[in-house]
Amino acid sequence: MTTTTEMPTPIETFRMEVRNWLEANCPTSMRQPIKSEKDLYWGGRNGTFANEDQKAWFEAMYEKGWIVPHWPKEYGGGGLGKEENKIVLQEMARLGCRKPITSFGIWMLGPALLKFGSEEQKRHYLPEITAGKIRWCQGYSEPNAGSDLASLATSAVDMGDHYVVNGQKVWTSYADNADWIFCLVRTNKEAKHGGISFLLIDMATQGVSTSPIKLISGKSPFCETFFDNVKVPKENLVGELNRGWTIAKYLLTHEREMIGGIGETDVKKPLHQVAIESLGTENGTLNDPILRPDIARWSIDKMAYDITIKRTMDEVKAGQSLGAASSFFKYYGTELNKAKYELMLAMGGYNGAAWEGEEFNYGQLARQFCRTKGNSIEGGTSEVQLNIVAKRILGLPSK
Repeated sequence: MTTTTEMPTPIETFRMEVRNWLEANCPTSMRQPIKSEKDLYWGGRNGTFANEDQKAWFEAMYEKGWIVPHWPKEYGGGGLGKEENKIVLQEMARLGCRKPITSFGIWMLGPALLKFGSEEQKRHYLPEITAGKIRWCQGYSEPNAGSDLASLATSAVDMGDHYVVNGQKVWTSYADNADWIFCLVRTNKEAKHGGISFLLIDMATQGVSTSPIKLISGKSPFCETFFDNVKVPKENLVGELNRGWTIAKYLLTHEREMIGGIGETDVKKPLHQVAIESLGTENGTLNDPILRPDIARWSIDKMAYDITIKRTMDEVKAGQSLGAASSFFKYYGTELNKAKYELMLAMGGYNGAAWEGEEFNYGQLARQFCRTKGNSIEGGTSEVQLNIVAKRILGLPSK
């Protein structure tokens, strides 16, 4: 009697190749949970690596083409298909690999350029994004145009071979460290949504300035950004003139996916494990009878959220549009994130509420708890997301 050994499928072979490559090339220190922003590499003109392992990990992934595995090779990506890209991400998660670079260019601008950018713009900017040469920030919200973003007033006046931009943006994350900004500007005052254009602006251009906004967490990722007679070349216009609102909506979908993912991926250690370490157990049961049901409820909600994400991603692969579902994920992901840190703060007791001191990790937990409050504002407020869900997913009447 003879037995036959089934040969692995091409996709199984690819998974093993990815697994082996990651295990051989991802330094041990790059497999540890991120503790602070010092553990992130943002790239850019002034970007520096925190240590040699971080540098080696970025360079290995860049050479492999896996900074953005699914982007076309001619634009600096790895040219992988959807299934292969999924496997790379799964195997990175399995091993606990950190992202080699943190980049708004990858998460938000890149997808918009791939869909709306000219061939020249794609070949110029996308490879620079994957190489970590440009650090981007987003210029959307204004003092009088937050939830009603289409009311923005920052203007770009056509001067023949260039635009002159004047105005102010607010809540521009990390603008004080960014090299370039992708910016919504008004090019037609007669039309609200139909008078907005999408410009790429070098932050080193004369007339661009920033001012940090201090948050309750004590840190300041947000800034005000000012434009005072800033000259921007015509070739920096993405898409058609006065059609920037279409690009803005598309980009916001990716931003909301990114922010919504906070509730799924922000803490690598399971919450119940954090609870066991913080509260202790007796006969396999958490010692705190008050927090116990709250932790169980959060864990069930998290499980349902993860399953919903997987189902929706399968639908997208089958050809369905994500559409307004990004608003649901953005809202529920941020709510999960806020609830998680409230529970972690409660588990920590007095120590969790500490604001400073080396013995309390310099108040990292309390500061992170405060920071989560901004999740329900950035990328579109929770109230706006709920309105979108009610109207476009549930089909409820406007009045």
